[in-house]
Amino acid sequence: MDSATDEEVFYRGHPSWRSILGFYVKGVLLSILAGTIAGIVTRLSGRQVEVGWVIPAVALVFAIMLVSGLLIRIQTTYAITSRRLTIGFGFFSRELHEARLERIQNIDLHQSLVERILQIGTVTFDTAGEAGSDFSFRGVADPRWIVRTVDAAIHDRRIGESVRTVRTNSPDFAARTGGPVRP
Repeated sequence: MDSATDEEVFYRGHPSWRSILGFYVKGVLLSILAGTIAGIVTRLSGRQVEVGWVIPAVALVFAIMLVSGLLIRIQTTYAITSRRLTIGFGFFSRELHEARLERIQNIDLHQSLVERILQIGTVTFDTAGEAGSDFSFRGVADPRWIVRTVDAAIHDRRIGESVRTVRTNSPDFAARTGGPVRP
């Protein structure tokens, strides 16, 4: 719980590595292509393929793809708190999107067949008054858990508001605080 704001964090995370599996497959293919090109170039320039050039070419392209994939994932951060949902983008410059829980109207879960196999999905939140805005947690692991967590947070938020309303409208509250009972 964040003591400065009395906001409890239920989830903070990034898209799953499985959500960019296609990117990694392309990286492996690109690495093989780089090795093939290095082999062809060394064969044309000499009498045989120079493994000393092929292996570093494959390793370099593969390492670049691994680091790129990691950066793609960690530049997006999702959070569910007791008050809001947030999506943050970027490293050096940062973009932050927020939706207060009381503005969430619908929660949709989308999983293709491949995403179901990989246990990832996209959770989309429809918010009040923001037609056309796309507020989605894309590529999250265990998207059903995300849906249940947001639903529970919304429910707890509504229960908390109704409890506060009942407490402030009671004659006992008025007697303790000296304030009038709200109509």
